[in-house]
Amino acid sequence: MPAAYDSLLTHLHKVHHLNSVLGLLGWDEQVNLPPDSSDLRGEQMAVMAELAHAASSAPAIGEALAELESDLDSLNDAQRVVVRAARRDYDRVTKLPSEFVTEKAKHCSASYHAWHKAKEADDFASYAPYLEKHLELAKREAAYLGWGDRPYDYAIDQHDPGLDAATITKLFAELSEGLVPLVQRIAASPVQAKPERLRGFPVEAQAAFLREVTERIGFNYRRGRIDVSPHPFCEGSGADIRMTTRYEADLPLSSLFGSIHETGHGLYEQGLPLEHHATALGQHAGMAMHESQSRMWENQVGRGRPFWMFFEQQFRARFGAQLEGISSDELLLAINAVAPTLVRVEADEVYYNLHIILRFELEQRLFSGELAVADLPAAWNERCEALLGQRPTNDAEGVLQDVHWSGGAFGYFPSYCLGNMIAAQLWDAVRGAMPDLEADFARGEFGRLLGWLRENVHAHGKRYSALELVEKVTGKPLSPQPLLAYLEDRYASLYQV
Repeated sequence: MPAAYDSLLTHLHKVHHLNSVLGLLGWDEQVNLPPDSSDLRGEQMAVMAELAHAASSAPAIGEALAELESDLDSLNDAQRVVVRAARRDYDRVTKLPSEFVTEKAKHCSASYHAWHKAKEADDFASYAPYLEKHLELAKREAAYLGWGDRPYDYAIDQHDPGLDAATITKLFAELSEGLVPLVQRIAASPVQAKPERLRGFPVEAQAAFLREVTERIGFNYRRGRIDVSPHPFCEGSGADIRMTTRYEADLPLSSLFGSIHETGHGLYEQGLPLEHHATALGQHAGMAMHESQSRMWENQVGRGRPFWMFFEQQFRARFGAQLEGISSDELLLAINAVAPTLVRVEADEVYYNLHIILRFELEQRLFSGELAVADLPAAWNERCEALLGQRPTNDAEGVLQDVHWSGGAFGYFPSYCLGNMIAAQLWDAVRGAMPDLEADFARGEFGRLLGWLRENVHAHGKRYSALELVEKVTGKPLSPQPLLAYLEDRYASLYQV
């Protein structure tokens, strides 16, 4: 191993550890932090962000990269992947002033608490200045990096390198063209799911059941945990995964599938090569690929009949009184209920994509200047009614429902819908390789699926972009058609349309 490469690895490990501490502080902020301690946490986050920025922009990293790039032929393929990704990260971080990084970290912390209070009080006006500041920070950051004329493309590229708004617009347009007729057919069906019959599920029993489910599908709780937060999320790397969920006695499926979703993220992180956790070889291939893992476990697996052929018995054992009079077919239909909902995280997988299209449209308008932050609630409500057929009665169930903008995570929402597309395309590939795969699920066995994902997706780390990896694994470029075919196959039969 060249001495310069060894030096690069030493610095990358330091950066990784500092960023992991930042992640844990963020997790604790949403899970454990006392309500009046937010000011201190903001200062702590700012200091840690400054330290992480200093470590990641150290001149020694640039020197090592320059030496390695002068003789790339002396490196093997894996080392060249590390150097390429490290150069991308280094060039970005060295263009960001330290004061800007500190300012942004402090604002992210303050903005999260402002969002939480605003949502509870249904008070968008109190949160609007924080969102305006985030938008200004995002545009400044894009300008520092040379994307001043395309700030929204920069926001997307941060989460999914190689993708841009134009590419996503084409994919979403094709998806919407095929999705809307299916939505209309289901809405006109005489078959109606009745998820409202699922009421009064004790929270403690819900927690025990979802622990049983997530452990069986493969999550390693010796390297992770699950807690409660206002908005479910997953934080950490393979050595230490922190997931969260939230519980409501009258929405048991929400907590269950939210937990399976976050477990999908956790399984991806736990499947990345741990020995390379500080480099591109052990890091994920973008958030669209990450969301494909969570959405596949949540939807293709978790909402399927074979999954419930195994877990229904345990579910009824814990909630016999609540499920009395509800047949297996009625339960499966409730699990796959299709109806417009105002809240994205409670949306079924048919309508879910329309939620993402709504956010994608609004983010583009915010960045172009066509839409002012002050006008965002009205624009949200208007597009919500047009796409979902429902209009929020308040901002808490409308524009304030998601946590993402409180952290300045613009450009992230498209990853969810792209993840749905990738999940469906991977699902086709794995079922082609293992035609009898779903028979495993009916026996409570998920190892073959997890093993296939480990080998075909997780093991590659960031060697390939999400689009490259999709084509490598499936033999085809990313397309909405597998997702449309999957939705048609599952829901046309359930709703007899």
